[in-house]
Amino acid sequence: MGSRGWRFLMIGGALVMLAGCASGDEWRTWREHPTHYASGDHGFFSLRNREGKTAKVTRGDIALARDEGWWGKPITVSSEQILER
Repeated sequence: MGSRGWRFLMIGGALVMLAGCASGDEWRTWREHPTHYASGDHGFFSLRNREGKTAKVTRGDIALARDEGWWGKPITVSSEQILER
């Protein structure tokens, strides 16, 4: 591979690394918590409610979040959108 090929490889690698970087707030959250999720319930909730999808929140989710101290980007729904089950 010539010097031009290495240059493209290095620039491409740097762009990939920068694209995956967390923001300052995200790094702060990571430093404050030793794990990615507070519990398995927190993990399942986050997988079920990814960005770009309609949030599905139950009263049980709200209670678990409060009791277990979930962290991360909050999901906001109106009281009418909270599911009973």
